[in-house]
Order: sequence, then structure tokens, then C-alpha cells
Amino acid sequence: MLATKNYKFWFCTGSQDLYGDECLANVAEHSKIIVAKLNESGVLPFEVVWKPTLITNELIRKTFNEANMDEECAGVITWMHTFSPAKSWILGLQEYRKPLLHLHTQFNEEIPYDTIDMDFMNENQSAHGDREYGHIVTRMGIERKVIVGHWADINVQERIASWMRTAIGVIESSHIRVMRIADNMRNVAVTEGDKVEAHLKFGWEIDAYPVNEINESVAAVSDADTNALVEEYYSKYDILLEGRDPEEFKKHVAVQAKIELGFERFLEEKNYHAIVTHFGDLGALQQLPGLAIQRLMEKGYGFGGEGDWKTAAMVRLMKIMTQGVKNAKGTSFMEDYTYNFVKGKEGILQAHMLEVCPTIADGPISIKCQPLSMGDREDPTRLVFTSKEGHGIACSLIDLGNRFRLIINDVNCVKNEKPMPKLPVATNFWVPEPNLYTGAEAWILAGGAHHTAFSYDLTAEQMGDWAAAMGIEAVYIDKDTTIRQFKNELMWNSVVYR
Repeated sequence: MLATKNYKFWFCTGSQDLYGDECLANVAEHSKIIVAKLNESGVLPFEVVWKPTLITNELIRKTFNEANMDEECAGVITWMHTFSPAKSWILGLQEYRKPLLHLHTQFNEEIPYDTIDMDFMNENQSAHGDREYGHIVTRMGIERKVIVGHWADINVQERIASWMRTAIGVIESSHIRVMRIADNMRNVAVTEGDKVEAHLKFGWEIDAYPVNEINESVAAVSDADTNALVEEYYSKYDILLEGRDPEEFKKHVAVQAKIELGFERFLEEKNYHAIVTHFGDLGALQQLPGLAIQRLMEKGYGFGGEGDWKTAAMVRLMKIMTQGVKNAKGTSFMEDYTYNFVKGKEGILQAHMLEVCPTIADGPISIKCQPLSMGDREDPTRLVFTSKEGHGIACSLIDLGNRFRLIINDVNCVKNEKPMPKLPVATNFWVPEPNLYTGAEAWILAGGAHHTAFSYDLTAEQMGDWAAAMGIEAVYIDKDTTIRQFKNELMWNSVVYR
């Protein structure tokens, strides 16, 4: 489900012909070496492709339009090796439509003090040329990422790698299609939003289907396929009967297996990448989808509860951005439930009725079958586990009526202080930065939702860069947040983003 294109990033070097063919030959050789070494580093998640040196208006424009048309090109990395007159870049930049990185580097790491002469100075002018280029990009109001440092520096390479994942998020955002089963939870504000504006801003298609149309796909699943998936469940997860009859328990598990298969086949047939459900509109479904949704999220589908299509799309987006991350710790739909206000142990218990992605699990994963008052259906089965420790980010995309705002909170996940044997759901416990009190106050002031798209494997910078590329407001709640500063930022943003 998470399969994406074999994306590549073009490396475009700027120069001019004032210093002759020998200089241009050296420029080309240097940029080829940089590209080769970046690809050999093992740090970048995607291949960098060298492109011939850009020295004319016509060639720059042609190259950028070729990048627009190449489906495998996810972005362009630009570097001005020498002085490159910025007016030559205007038409190309005006017509370019993909993510842009300005790598402010130079071929040599150190000034060659003993041999430096005017030939060297003329040829190695990044400190000069990149400023000319940077000026015109700023004047044109074009969103781009700027990374400064020597190309062989591991920190620079890691920042390039991080930006590449954001660029993939920008490109893939326009392909996200969300399937809504019925509508959002009645009388709930934050799961609402302008779907047309979301299509304009993010490229998301958000469509609704009657629940019984999807149920037809569930009902069509064969007993053989259902039983095979049940056996997979039983071989993969711990079974917690807790006094229930084993055969009766297995029948409840089989219902979720049938929902998983039916939902997945419907999603594949209609080409959707995220799904939302609503416990008030279940139609002929025997259970509220629980284990089934958890498994679909594990496969890469986005999910939002109570019809929350914004969070469903964000979960899908963040799963795409983290695909292939080494030692990934997971990404999931999440919800704030209840606080611990004990001094020195403050934090928020995160969970949901049923649907938390098992990619974030730490330790054994069990199947439980418990009654659920919501949904008015038979007892649903669900995967139960506790989550990993470590740093993560919680993101909430909200619709303020005249604009979207992305709220990004750095959080630190810790183990639950004590077991919760009577709570039959997957859980996470985190402490928002800078602390529970300031973090929660800032979240509420910003209008953040009770649902979040959570990931251990992305940074606030990456998600903020994505928001900037989408042209929407982003606010950060982190270790440096104070309420006075945060309220001022919200006030300033209300003027800028309107």
C-alpha cells in the first residue's frame, strides 16, 4: 500500500561564461563529484541526478520545465558554483512547480591559503553567486528550503535527507484520496472542514460513500479468505480470552478479518489511500471496525475517527514521508484522552476507542474482545499494546474558516507508570513540550483538535516545511514556547494568513 514512485532529485549548478571553458569544465566536474559523493554517502533516502551546468535563460527554463514533466523528479537542488546572474533564473523559477532546495555550499571545505589566487576566487564564488540567486528567489516570493554548509558534512547531508522526505510529502499530497464512510460525528466542530479548499491547497480528494455500499464489499469476502486471515492473526498476536468462550471469541475476530479484507478491496478498487469511519453510521456492519482499521493503518492507509478526514489524510501523508526510514518507530492516528496532574509525573494518556496503529507498539501485541457502548453493535475485537518510548511529534490540521493551520507539538513518550488491566485499548503516554501546562494551554489557544497525526520518525521542521510549501500557517509548540510569545505569534499570523 505504501508503494511510491522511484523518486529522484535533480542537482542543478548555476554558472556563467565570463571565465571561459576551462572554468566551466571545472564547475561541471565539481558538481559531478558532489552528486556522486552524496549518492555514495548512504545518508540520502533518494538518488540525486546530476544535470549539466545552467548558464543561460533558455537552458534554465528548459531544465525546470523538464523537471515539472518528469514524474520521477520530486524536486530540484540548486547551487551557484560561481556568480550566476539571477535575472537568468526568473522565467524558469516562475514556471517551476515542484519543491526547491537552495544548497548554499562550495566545492572546497577550506580556503587554500598558500595557493589561492584570482583564478581560484573567480571560479569558487558560492558565497557570492548564491546571494545573487537567493535575492531573486526571495524577491519572487518563492518558497524554498535553504541549507548552508559543506556538502560532505554529515549534518548537511542529514538535512538534505530530511528535506527530501518533506519534498516527497509535497509531491504525494496531491495524490491522496480519502474515503469517508458516511459523514462526520454529529455536532462535532473540529472534524468538519472545507473539502474544496483542502483540494485546492493540498490536492486531497475527499469523497463520501454510504456505509452499506462498503458493507457489500465486506459481505462478499469468502469464508476461506476470512479464515486464512484469522489464522494469520492467531499466529501473529497473543490471544487474551479473559474468560470468554474460545469459539465465540474467534467468531468476533473473524468479523474484523472480514471487515479488513472487504475494506481493503474496496479501497484498492476505488484507489483510496485513507479512510474515516463514524460509530453512529455503521449500517449492516456487525462491529465497529477496530482491529481491521489498525491493520489497514499498519499497511500504510491513513485513518481518522468520527469522520475526521483531515487527520486521516495527515496520517497517510506522514506514513508516506517516513517510508523506508531506518529503524522506524511508527506513525499513527491518536487522540488525547485524560491527564495525569501528579507533580513530577504530568502527562497525557493517548489512546482511542479501538484504532491505534500497531507500528508504534513496544513489546507484545494482543487481541482483546470487549463490549463498546458506542456503535450499538456486537463486541468488537481490537489490538492492545503499549507504545514505544522516545521523542515524537503530534500534528493537528485545523480549518479556521478562512485558512488552514497546522499545529505541531514536540512530545516525549514515556512508559505508563502502572499497568491498566481494565483498559482494553492501545495506549501511549506522552509529555508535551515544554511541559504539560504550557503545552496544553498553547494547544488550546491555537485551536488544536483532540485527534492528532503522530509520528516518532518525523521532525517539527519537516512538517513545518511541508506547511510552508502548501502555503498554510504552521505554529510550533516546543521546548522554547512561552504563552506570551505564542499568543503574539497567533496574532501576527492572523494578519499574514488571511
